[in-house]
Amino acid sequence: MGKRYPKEFRDDVVRVARLGATPFAQLATDFGVSEASIYNWIKQADIDDGVRPGLTEKEADDLREVKRRNRVLEEENLILRRAAAFFAKDISPK
Repeated sequence: MGKRYPKEFRDDVVRVARLGATPFAQLATDFGVSEASIYNWIKQADIDDGVRPGLTEKEADDLREVKRRNRVLEEENLILRRAAAFFAKDISPK
């Protein structure tokens, strides 16, 4: 993953880019970021503003957290199943 810029910085770049007075190549040079980053930030800002369909930053963060939590729970479940199988072989019916 690339360098993460503060939200305020990204918002400033998007605001200036939306004015349309300066080409993206010049903005990228002035702000020290790539043109692709500017395009991505504008796209995400459009999604967050409801102009374009997609996941907002908040929704994406929530989804990422849910996926992380799900992965942890699946690992815990696997450990418990293995432990149950281990202890079950010691208990044999007579």
